[in-house]
Amino acid sequence: MLDWDCTELPLSQQAELLSLNRSSLYYQPRPPSPEEVAIKHAIDRIYTQYPMFGSRRITAILRRDEGFRVHRSTIQRYMQEMGISAIYPGPNLSKRHLQHRIYPYLLRGLDIVRPNQVWGIDLTYIRLQRGWMYLVAVLDWYSRYVVAWQLDQSLEIDFVLETVKTALAVNKPEIWNSDQGSHFTSPQYIELLKAEQIRISMDGKGRAVDNIFTERFWRSLKYEEVYLHDYANPREARKGITRYIELYNHYRPHQSLNNHTPASIYWGNVQLPDLVIHR
Repeated sequence: MLDWDCTELPLSQQAELLSLNRSSLYYQPRPPSPEEVAIKHAIDRIYTQYPMFGSRRITAILRRDEGFRVHRSTIQRYMQEMGISAIYPGPNLSKRHLQHRIYPYLLRGLDIVRPNQVWGIDLTYIRLQRGWMYLVAVLDWYSRYVVAWQLDQSLEIDFVLETVKTALAVNKPEIWNSDQGSHFTSPQYIELLKAEQIRISMDGKGRAVDNIFTERFWRSLKYEEVYLHDYANPREARKGITRYIELYNHYRPHQSLNNHTPASIYWGNVQLPDLVIHR
């Protein structure tokens, strides 16, 4: 065992002891360029308004309206990194791995008549002044209540799994719906839901409308909060999104809920016996 109180070892010896390439110890990750940040922010804005647009149309708009001299291949790569795809029109924030299991879409023709009958989970891109973050949220489809959410600066699966665990500490749905991204087809995610005996549903490929309630929430969040505030850093983003979700859940009237709030419907403070969501 190394004595950490002794004189610090040279980096070359530390690398040898850890079986690492010495050059990796000097590596400092480069932040994205201002141009990449600006282009990705513009892509996010265009896609949020026109989710049916693929890379060809978005490239044309960026050239015509935004003044960016970009190749379509660059836009395709950025859209893939952001989880936006013309093949799969929705926040598909990482393609599924081929070995991951896919489940059928269970909600077609289903009447949603109560809280905790159906939950949906999804990811989206949140812009910062000099970068971006990713937001995952779990939404109760009957009440539109945001059950749990979390922000992270990478797309590693850990923050998705933590959000699932946080949501399950609140309650348990009968059906849990997602897209076919790699996070939601991963064994870790699937096992969490199976352990709770939750029925797993996944959007049909190429059908953004299968996840329409979360899509609407993303639009409201971005137009009413994110695009109005130029977050300088992750701390500001967390503060702003925390503020907005609190407002969304507990104060902002929702037209489809007869101007009641999602929280009042979810927690049963208000009963709407005629409220049925047809799928």
